Amino acid sequence: MGLKRYIVDKSKELNIDMIGFTDCEPLNNKKDYLIARQKKNRQTEFEERDIDKRINPRLTFPQCKTIIVIGLSYNNRLNERVDYKLKGLISKSSWGIDYHIVLKSKMEDLIKEIRKITNFTYKYFVDTGPLIDRELANKSGIGYYGKNCSIINGEYGSFIFIGYILTDLDINFIPISIDSQCGDCNICIDHCPTGALEGPFKFNPKKCISYLTQTKEKIPYELRDKMEIKIYGCDTCQLVCPKNKDVKKSNCKEFLPKVTKGYMDIEELFFISNRQFKEKYGEMAGSWRGKNILKRNGIIALGNMRDRVNIKLLESLLNDPNPVIREYAAWAILKIDLECGKEVVEERIGIERDENVRSEMKNLIKYFIHKDYQ
Repeated sequence: MGLKRYIVDKSKELNIDMIGFTDCEPLNNKKDYLIARQKKNRQTEFEERDIDKRINPRLTFPQCKTIIVIGLSYNNRLNERVDYKLKGLISKSSWGIDYHIVLKSKMEDLIKEIRKITNFTYKYFVDTGPLIDRELANKSGIGYYGKNCSIINGEYGSFIFIGYILTDLDINFIPISIDSQCGDCNICIDHCPTGALEGPFKFNPKKCISYLTQTKEKIPYELRDKMEIKIYGCDTCQLVCPKNKDVKKSNCKEFLPKVTKGYMDIEELFFISNRQFKEKYGEMAGSWRGKNILKRNGIIALGNMRDRVNIKLLESLLNDPNPVIREYAAWAILKIDLECGKEVVEERIGIERDENVRSEMKNLIKYFIHKDYQ
């Protein structure tokens, strides 16, 4: 039995949904794209800044000969209801146990199986390496690029997590790079809430709700409006995609939302301690950004609900020790009810000690008054 066949067979035994192989040649076809993206200030705070490291596997692992790419589906169904009074929506990517943990475990098991028959050196990554994992997935035959820039697999659709192992193994394989099969369909582009999909295969990450729910940068007011009640991530472009209909569902029970049921209790999120947050949500992928970022997103969700009943709850956050929380609470209060909110926020301005927060609150009042008269 050849090494490739052995690895594929073992991956099936380990319940790895998808596996592919590719070479370690630089991803030169992506260099111009990355340079243009950098010039447009579209690099996010989560990615490698050095473009050469993003495209050249040997700058990460000089001995690299073959890259093994794996994919796990997280396309789970959920019919359970939650009794939270104030619900914030969580992306499927953060429903269950952190996918970094699950994929790393799968790759470690696969590495152990390979080392039973041959000794080799390697490095492996899940979303934390410098390389463009989607490009590796495409080159390895895992799937093709959708117009939303997600990788789509013919059997499992696009709700897939990607991991890769850089190895010094000599593996015989036929290179496979699958062309897009989206045809004339533009459903994902038409449904993107913020217009982050600026055309087929043209993605502006700085406008993507998934990015907005994770960034520590100030979120533009007009984009906050589009975030609706999303606390972490966004699945819109994938949920509307026809390629995700009638596909195989995930076999990975680790990705079922046993703790969250797909939502977070916003009121609990506002007052839970850091220790309690880690105990309850520590294994969730979305917890990596910390409680305060999710708390901020919960405030945005309340603002977008526009229910006056929630103003009292938001008022209490005007005393939060975190200045960012105070600023976003003022935004939400003013959005829900400008007349009442103006009175509440002006009162807070009178006792606010942070000059930056005071300035932001004044700007918010001007912004909403101007918006109200348009």
